[in-house]
Amino acid sequence: MQVLITKVNSLQHFKLVSDHLIYRGGINMTDERHVLVIFPHPDDETFSSAGTLASYIQKGIPVTYACLTLGQMGRNLGNPPFATRESLPSIRERELEEACKVIGITDLRKMGLRDKTVEFEPYEHIDGMIKSLIDDTNPSLIISFYPGYAVHPDHEATADAVIRTVERMPKEERPRLTLVAFSNDATEALGEPDIQNDITDFKELKIKAFEAHASQTGPFLKQLASPEIDGKQHSFLTVEPYWTYHFKS
Repeated sequence: MQVLITKVNSLQHFKLVSDHLIYRGGINMTDERHVLVIFPHPDDETFSSAGTLASYIQKGIPVTYACLTLGQMGRNLGNPPFATRESLPSIRERELEEACKVIGITDLRKMGLRDKTVEFEPYEHIDGMIKSLIDDTNPSLIISFYPGYAVHPDHEATADAVIRTVERMPKEERPRLTLVAFSNDATEALGEPDIQNDITDFKELKIKAFEAHASQTGPFLKQLASPEIDGKQHSFLTVEPYWTYHFKS
């Protein structure tokens, strides 16, 4: 399935960064006013940020998750099939809700875009949607994808929209952008991630969040359980890296 291909690439990326400096004292966080998370698909939040978000929530920091689509076009329908193309959206919606419960997210916004079409949304529509989220939540931090290094077209379109929207804001009002890069060349191009959150204490929570997304993550969890996966690759479950985005002006 397409999501699995993306995540296999991310697994390779996490193996690459696992030798770099990790914040061993737990999550590297400041006292945020509000964290706004913007991803296009159910399970993006789990693959990239489950432990980090759970830590913010346990600290009492408000977290809002805007999921742009319901992953309607996920490729994994099972063999034998457990879903049809028509029933998959409701299955993935339930899985998203369950994963958010595991992580502790209570403010979940389902934004109603269609999977695999985010890149075709008019700028004024998707940018306006994101600006409305920012106006409503007044976040000090946004977590999303890093443009150019997010692999999937929907990821890239989401990243571009976040950057466009925040860049138009007055400098003094811009939230910080802590972004996820999944491509294998991200570290070579961007340098080492300036934030690498040690989520060891949230490893089991992250696995449970993966399990909540069972329709799409089953093959991935089997891969992680394989004896051929070494310890460095298992750092995918204990380290969540991010790059801070800096505007030129």
